[in-house]
Amino acid sequence: MIEIIPAIMPKDYEHLDEMMSLFVNVVPLVQLDIMDGKFVPARTWPYPKDTHFDAIVAEEEGMPSWENIDFEVDLMIENPEFWVQKWVTAGASRIIVHVESMKDFGVIRDAVPEGLIELGLAINTSTPLSALDQYLNRIDFVQCMGIAKIGFQGQPFDERVLDYVRALRAAHQNLQISIDGSVNFETARALVDAGATRLVSGSAILEADDFVGAIAKMKNLVS
Repeated sequence: MIEIIPAIMPKDYEHLDEMMSLFVNVVPLVQLDIMDGKFVPARTWPYPKDTHFDAIVAEEEGMPSWENIDFEVDLMIENPEFWVQKWVTAGASRIIVHVESMKDFGVIRDAVPEGLIELGLAINTSTPLSALDQYLNRIDFVQCMGIAKIGFQGQPFDERVLDYVRALRAAHQNLQISIDGSVNFETARALVDAGATRLVSGSAILEADDFVGAIAKMKNLVS
C-alpha cells in the first residue's frame, strides 16, 4: 500500500493548528517541514523560538490535533542532534534527519526509541547514495529528495531521484522509501514504479481547490 502524506510548512503555531485540523479523518499522518533558516534558507515554526513548542516539549500541552492525527517531522535544520529528543517528546511518529546536516548519528539513534518511533534519513540528489550505507541497518526508512533545491515547495522535479530509488530498491527489497519534493500527478506513478512506498506531497495537495479530492486522485494514480 502506497502512503500519500500531505506536507505542511507551518508558518506559526496558529497556522499549524489550522492545517493539521484540515487533515483529521482524511489521512492518518502528515509531514511537518521544520526549517531553521540555516540548513536551508527558509524558516518555519517553531523557529526562532515559540512558547507553544516549549510548552509541548515540557509536556504542559499537546501538539494540535494530536489525539486525532499522527505526524512525522522532516528536520531540515542544523545540529539535529540537539532537537531530535524534543520532537520525540512532542509526539512525532516518525523523525527524519538529513544525512548532510547530521554530525553524530549515535546521538540521534539513541534519542529515538526503536520499535516505537520510526527514524529515517533523508538524502539529496547531489549527495552520493553511498553516504547512507553505514546507517541502513539502523534506520527504518530513507527519504529521497525529489528536488535539487530543498526547503521550498513547488520546485522542479529532479530526475536523478529515480535512479536513487531504483538503486535502493534493488539492494534493499523491504526498505521503506519515501519521496519528498515535486511529488505531483505527473511524477507519482514513475516514483512508485521505481520503488517508492511513501509519497510526500505539498503543493499538489495544498494548492488544489479540493485537497481531499487531490489526495484521492493521487492514490488512484499509484494504486
